[in-house]
Amino acid sequence: MNGTVVVMVGPPGSGKGTQAKRLVDTLGTPHVSSGDLFRHHLSQETELGQLAQSYMEKGELVPDDVTVDMVMERIGRPDCEEGVILDGFPRTLTQAEALREALAGRGQGVTVVPLIRVSDEEVMRRLTARRVCEECGAVYNLVFKPPEKEGVCEVCGGDLTQREDDNPETVKHRLYTYYKETSPLIGYYFAQDLLVEIDGEQSVEEVGEDLVEAIREARQTA
Repeated sequence: MNGTVVVMVGPPGSGKGTQAKRLVDTLGTPHVSSGDLFRHHLSQETELGQLAQSYMEKGELVPDDVTVDMVMERIGRPDCEEGVILDGFPRTLTQAEALREALAGRGQGVTVVPLIRVSDEEVMRRLTARRVCEECGAVYNLVFKPPEKEGVCEVCGGDLTQREDDNPETVKHRLYTYYKETSPLIGYYFAQDLLVEIDGEQSVEEVGEDLVEAIREARQTA
């Protein structure tokens, strides 16, 4: 197998995106986030982006066929030939099978699947405290990373707002969707001896250290 393919799994608010970005420097492979791809399409006002946003705002998953086509196009680019860190994909068994087939066609396979465990209570606490700058998109958290001045972005001075998908009711629905649609992936990858559990309620640095160790061990046994 060429390269390292890491599939990040965990509930919303578990820190998958943050940790995936930290791993880019360590692994030297791209971080591909389905959410970032959707937002890119939305910023370009494509039909795909608007369709994806209509689901995301309700805390629901974007249909598999839309997600699979978009992500497969991205990981098929040259910069992903030596590996990739996947964040937010796959989220369903259908997507997982599509990924397996696509990688097999390139002589690759998933290297490791870190499952970042975070309690429902912690997810609620983290996500309802998140604020995003309307101007530059900088992200703050009233618990972990509050702005110096309430409601004002430190980067550009823009207004900080709570995203619609971060209000309590939507967060509950996102958790429900995660358990219903995404949690079967845990069994899928466990059966393939690819799943490694990580305590997501440690510090960002400690979670990162555990992830690097899990990937290092997986590489040695691949």
